[in-house]
Amino acid sequence: MFQFIFWIITTALSYMLAPKPPVPKPASLEDFDAPTATEGRAVPVIFGTVTVKSPNVVWYGHLKTAPNKS
Repeated sequence: MFQFIFWIITTALSYMLAPKPPVPKPASLEDFDAPTATEGRAVPVIFGTVTVKSPNVVWYGHLKTAPNKS
């Protein structure tokens, strides 16, 4: 019986004394690297394989929706 009570007390103490994680800040638009469509923006000239950090999308296909058939 003593071991069970001791276990309950130590579990409660470890829960109360554990460090609390910080609350994360909500994501803002600056956190995303989504493509933009800005007129007058420079078009990079790329040779080889590189990562473009913030691409400028000029045109993106014919977007259409289709119903799910299940």
